[in-house]
Amino acid sequence: MEMHKAKRVEITIEAVMETRLTEALIKAGVTGFTILPVLAGSGRSGQWSREGQVSRAGGMINVVCIIRPERLDALLTAAFAVVERHIGVVSVTDCEVLRAERF
Repeated sequence: MEMHKAKRVEITIEAVMETRLTEALIKAGVTGFTILPVLAGSGRSGQWSREGQVSRAGGMINVVCIIRPERLDALLTAAFAVVERHIGVVSVTDCEVLRAERF
């Protein structure tokens, strides 16, 4: 089976920034992404958990995009414009996909 090179981008950001981030990604031409809730973690500020929170204000989300390599710069530019002023992490890894026409 033929595999096709792609990039997997994961953006972890404050949940209240979800709409602003996804609108920026769509404007940059990103046609697909998945949004996952982040339950807990640890970082520069120490450990945190969303346990017991009644609103999204203190929570985090993880936005996952798989795209063609040539579309990476546009995605990163759009994501960084949102993430640079907020708590967030952007990571990029190489991956392979079976159906390249979907990306």
